[in-house]
Parts: sequence; C-alpha cells; structure tokens
Amino acid sequence: LMSLNMFHLQKILLTCLLASPLTLGFSPNRSARVVSALNSLSSSEATQSLYTPSARDEKYGSNIAQYLVDLHDSKATFNFCGGMLFQLVLTDKLREYLGKVATSTNKDDQPVIFPANVPRMSGTPEYARTSFADNVQYFHGREIRQVPNAEGGRGLVLQLSLADGDDPQGWTSAEIQGYDGWGHDSGRDWRNGARLLQEGYKSFQEDFGKDAFTLHHRFYLHMDQGDNMWLSAEDGCEGTPQENANSILSAFQGLFQS
Repeated sequence: LMSLNMFHLQKILLTCLLASPLTLGFSPNRSARVVSALNSLSSSEATQSLYTPSARDEKYGSNIAQYLVDLHDSKATFNFCGGMLFQLVLTDKLREYLGKVATSTNKDDQPVIFPANVPRMSGTPEYARTSFADNVQYFHGREIRQVPNAEGGRGLVLQLSLADGDDPQGWTSAEIQGYDGWGHDSGRDWRNGARLLQEGYKSFQEDFGKDAFTLHHRFYLHMDQGDNMWLSAEDGCEGTPQENANSILSAFQGLFQS
C-alpha cells in the first residue's frame, strides 16, 4: 500500500508547498526545485504501467514482448532475491528481436507468462534439466554484480539474451556446456570479465565494467495471486518489477538542500 500511494502522497505534499506561505519565502532556485520535483513525479506516474498490474494490463494486454522492451528502455528495476533492486537489461539482439515480435501479427512468438499455479520453472510442462531456451517459455540470462551506475543503487543487473547462437552478448559455448542452473549458487561457476572475454563475450567489461562478475541462469515468467509478474531463475530466485523509490525521494529531498 505504501509503494502504491507514494507517488500520490508526495505529489500532494509538493503541491501544498507550491501554494503555502513557506513556498513564498523560497528563493527562485528553491521554487524551481519544486517545479522540477513535480515534473519528476509526473514522469514516475507515467511509468506506472511498468509496475502496477492493472495499468500494465490496460496498456500492454497480451503484448508481453513490448512490455519487456519498455522495461528495458526505461531502465526498470526488479525486486529480486528478497529486497535487492536489479536493473533489467536486454542484449542488443534480444531487444531487436522482441521489438519485432511486439509488432508482428504472429502471436506464437510472444513470451509466455505462466499462471500463478506454476511458481517454479520445474513445474512448467516442458521442463527438463538442460540449457535449452526458446525466447518464448525459457530465456538465457545472467545476474551481474558490481556494475557501476546500475539503476537501484546496488550495482546489480539482470541481463536477458537471445538464445539462438547468434548473440555476441549471449551465453558462450562454455556457459552452455557447463550449465547447471538448477543447483545452488554457492556451488556454481561464477565468471568475471576476463574469463568471458576468453570464452567469446568480447564486450562484457565494456558493457558492465571491469569489476563486474556474473552467474548465468535460465529464466521464465510467471504471475502470482496478486497479478504481479515475476522473472524467475531456474534455481527459484526471482523478482518482480518495483520502482526505485530512491529516485523519487531524491527529487523531494532536494527541495530542502541549501
């Protein structure tokens, strides 16, 4: 309830500031900050179709490809692994592919969101312990850590790639051959940029920074009982779209800086 009403509450407070005697005593610079903060909140309200299920369904309906593209383009964040905000990043090839799917009349290529009664990948009808992904039911991806300037403020990214063997930012042949994503993270093989460079992902450090490291996962999408969409890794770690509250609060807090 707090996250749902945060935009409206802050907008009311800022509107009151504009009309209050306190605002009349603001310097021109401070008054400009109020207007800037209101504009920031208006922009945040405009992105509610990314984060609020009812607004999402009204805008996107069954066009899940467009929804994923817009999440990427907006640098949207997912509350993943119980409270950590990860920015969703599509590889260039997957972004291009989903953009075409979004405008195609062939709905068979649309990504599938499984219902709430399928909360784990292992419960999907075609599940097998393999590296297989089809960009519809299953996706190749990575969790990436220590990424400078990632949205969410924690240096965390969820990357999804095109699983057809023709994505230079996608899984390397070594990642495909050694995949065991049904196991626990602690026993799996994490990679740094130097290793991925040797394996064939030439631009990893350019994309995510020299200190970034990663673990590859298969992902799928499912709903919950509240109609929230979840992006879930094969090992069960998962996240749902959640706006970065810090980006909203910073606009409000900036009003009171000298």
